[in-house]
Amino acid sequence: MRYQAHFSDIISSGVCCFSHIMKIILFDGVCNFCNGIVNFILKHDNDNLFLFSAQQSEEGQKILSSVEKQGHNLNSLIFIDENEVFEGADAAISISKYLKGVPGAFYILRFLPRKVNHAAYNFIAKHRYKIFGKRDSCRIPTEEEKNKFL
Repeated sequence: MRYQAHFSDIISSGVCCFSHIMKIILFDGVCNFCNGIVNFILKHDNDNLFLFSAQQSEEGQKILSSVEKQGHNLNSLIFIDENEVFEGADAAISISKYLKGVPGAFYILRFLPRKVNHAAYNFIAKHRYKIFGKRDSCRIPTEEEKNKFL
């Protein structure tokens, strides 16, 4: 799903002052699979484009509120790219557009029917805790990662 976002709202909310970046990924901070995806993106973000926040964090909640996703159910990855907000499979595919090399090849999934992408994404989202497990608390960034997390 795609929404319009106004980054002036995000910046004025006090969450972010990185208006030149504005590629924010909101993820389920206690989900092992989601944290694995964050690690994967961090490893392949050669251009240093992305900022991250757990949806459960105070900053994540402020951002969700500013893009009118307050009360969001955590079942979907959220990607804010410039003036657009992507959710779920659309977010994952849009993120892959910015990854270099083999990981960027996932962007080809945009050519599959949306029903297929969304069905696969929704299945994983629904069963992610059962399949991959869950943490007791949100991820805490390492010293090297701190500048990448809001």
